[in-house]
Amino acid sequence: MRKDHSLRRLVVDERTVYLWNVRHWHGDGEPCRETLTLLRDGIRTRIVFRSGEGRDAGGGYPGHSGGVSDAHGHYVNLHEPGVVRALVDEAAKRGLLSAGGQSDGWELLPAVAVSRAAAATPEAPPDCPPGP
Repeated sequence: MRKDHSLRRLVVDERTVYLWNVRHWHGDGEPCRETLTLLRDGIRTRIVFRSGEGRDAGGGYPGHSGGVSDAHGHYVNLHEPGVVRALVDEAAKRGLLSAGGQSDGWELLPAVAVSRAAAATPEAPPDCPPGP
């Protein structure tokens, strides 16, 4: 696991490259939060997941740094480049990246979790007959 918080590169296409990192934050009396920071062309966007009722952002057992989950069973690991790419795609679709700033990651989580689950589901072999 990375501990140095250095920026990583996410190449979307030949002209679109994001620098990104993930941090776990604690505030005085505030709940834990996981923050994915994206940087492109001088525009900084933060996608923030704050712990709360039915929402876990890293932290204590059984959580881990970068892990975010909700009461509906949606879970992603923000340290995985595929998850970051899915978040970038979903945030771009909603117009959240062009101006920068801060966005609530919980609004993106269901779509991203479904996208990642679909990507992990193997397709049927081409010669396989259709199911029942």
